[in-house]
Amino acid sequence: MLYPKNESGGGQAMGRITLCTDFDGPVVDVSERYYQVYRFCLHKVQQNDPDIPLKVLSKAEFWAMKRAKVSELEIGRQSRLNPAQAQEFSQCRRATVHTFPYFEFDQILPGVRETLMNLRSQGIAPHIITMRRQRELTFALAQFQLSDLFAPDHRHCIGDDFVKTQDHLDKPVLMAQALAQIAPADPVWMVGDTEADIIAAQTHGIPVVAVLSGIRDEERLRAYQPDVIQPDLAAAVAWILRHA
Repeated sequence: MLYPKNESGGGQAMGRITLCTDFDGPVVDVSERYYQVYRFCLHKVQQNDPDIPLKVLSKAEFWAMKRAKVSELEIGRQSRLNPAQAQEFSQCRRATVHTFPYFEFDQILPGVRETLMNLRSQGIAPHIITMRRQRELTFALAQFQLSDLFAPDHRHCIGDDFVKTQDHLDKPVLMAQALAQIAPADPVWMVGDTEADIIAAQTHGIPVVAVLSGIRDEERLRAYQPDVIQPDLAAAVAWILRHA
């Protein structure tokens, strides 16, 4: 699937690049973690009112809503919570989704390791730029045996005590810090799955490839006008290598 904003450069010889990627979405599938937290928080709210006529969404229904950026309050209402209960559900979700043991539900996406190995064979060592905290990223890299494919100085994340505001505001700041550390001599490309990734790249004048393997659907991604939309990391890297 290919939706280029500008189609040029096809067939040119590949130049050297500095490749940056988000972690959740391009590398890791977080859908099961989010769904398990959804179910946990629903039932936690129900404990305070056992008579709630809950409608537990299927994973497909839930994930479609998340990818369309439906609010937590609306997801709660779709699960037949009243407004106060939906607010309680939303607060529970925010407090739980980025905690252990739920990170253990994450899964590496198909083809990611092969893509990273192929990049290494071409002398390209990608950088991670992620809103995960340092302890969360360290855990995931060990969990999926990716530590050897992302050198310590190629891991750009927030500190364990960082106070988040909103990703679309925090991510450009994180990217600025990463670019200062990288000091790239070669053109930089970004791969991401959210509006925050696109905004961050555009803020710094970096071409960005959006992927459909993460938490935003095609309609949401197109609204932010990435340079191109691809299905996943493998397709994104292949496109970049053709057009760099």
